[in-house]
Amino acid sequence: GVEAPKGAAPQPEDRDRLDASPVRVLDTTAAESMMEAIDSAKADRDTLGGIIEVLAYDVPAGLGSYTQWDRRLDGLLAQAILSIPAIKGVEVGDAYEQASVRGSDAHDEIIPGYGRATNRAGGVEGGTSNGQPIRVRAAMKPLPTLMQPLASVDVATGQTVPALRERSDVCAVPAAAVVAEQMVAIILAQEAQRAFGGATVADMQAAANAYRRRLTEF
Repeated sequence: GVEAPKGAAPQPEDRDRLDASPVRVLDTTAAESMMEAIDSAKADRDTLGGIIEVLAYDVPAGLGSYTQWDRRLDGLLAQAILSIPAIKGVEVGDAYEQASVRGSDAHDEIIPGYGRATNRAGGVEGGTSNGQPIRVRAAMKPLPTLMQPLASVDVATGQTVPALRERSDVCAVPAAAVVAEQMVAIILAQEAQRAFGGATVADMQAAANAYRRRLTEF
């Protein structure tokens, strides 16, 4: 994933730079450190996990539900991300940081025009999108297939034996980031279709544009 300024609009060249990076980050210094860590783990015949961040821009406010538990946008995003193999945790916005500070430092103040000065909520409030960039982070564990196997048990004898040694990637985080982007896109597309309907993409776009115009009237 890519770490971008919170609430900042994406630049067209950022996507090209992201795709060109072996570890899918914009910060070249961080990328070098990450690749060094991966090379070191490979030399030690070990594996690495990491953190993925997905950003979705221009998401209309109101996707999801604040009344139905199974349609909350953050819940849908979490389920989709956690369905990716080896993903063990999900964070929307600054969730873990918010858990350790007071409410006065955790929330996004409303400014004229009904925007937010910050995006600590990650673009989701009360189960619905609030018009700010959606920001979802996922924790991926290291792959369990190691070149230096951990202990396991032979099911035939019940004795302790080394786990089977198979081919394994050292770090699958960059690949999982691509999958995570698509899972977020699927959820947002489904909720947009639910909200705006239409028999064709053009119909749905027209309904979405009319909805956006209504929002600006407030």
